[in-house]
Amino acid sequence: MKKLLLIFSLLAVTLSVSTSCKDDEYESAWKEYAEWRETNEQYLADQARLENPDGKAVYERVIPSWNPGVYVLIRYFNDRKLTEGNLVPLSTSTVDVKYKGMLYNDVPFDSSYNIKATYGDSIYRTRLNSDIIDGWKIALQHMHVGDSVEVLMPYNVGYGYSGSGVILPFSTLKFGLKLVDIPYYEVRP
Repeated sequence: MKKLLLIFSLLAVTLSVSTSCKDDEYESAWKEYAEWRETNEQYLADQARLENPDGKAVYERVIPSWNPGVYVLIRYFNDRKLTEGNLVPLSTSTVDVKYKGMLYNDVPFDSSYNIKATYGDSIYRTRLNSDIIDGWKIALQHMHVGDSVEVLMPYNVGYGYSGSGVILPFSTLKFGLKLVDIPYYEVRP
């Protein structure tokens, strides 16, 4: 019994130290990247307010039902009436996409156009329930096969406060996405 109590005590201390370190990392990044963060947030807010000449918003705000505290902005480049009967990915779907990833200022950081896969040039195949960023999960589940979009993602559905490679912490991400196919599509029960 004493061993069990000791194990639980050590576990509690470890979790407390781990949480404290993450809080310190977040606070440090928040201060260090303040100017970058504010510039990215302002860009996203400006884009969210853009209107077409007819007064309609340029970007649609998409909020997932599984997390109403987050969103992405989507701008469609195709006539959605032509794709409305096409398949839409489920949270467990495998999808084939073409994409180009950029920072808010159009600096590119990744692209499927450099991929030569056996299932098609420039195709990136992934599962929505894999380790892709939440912004992709939100956007793709709102698209039909054949849709081409520009997606703007706040940092909290991208790479967060830690960043990744050339993507600095608190970066707004901009993706050009085309949903090419949903291989192995599963039918809802």
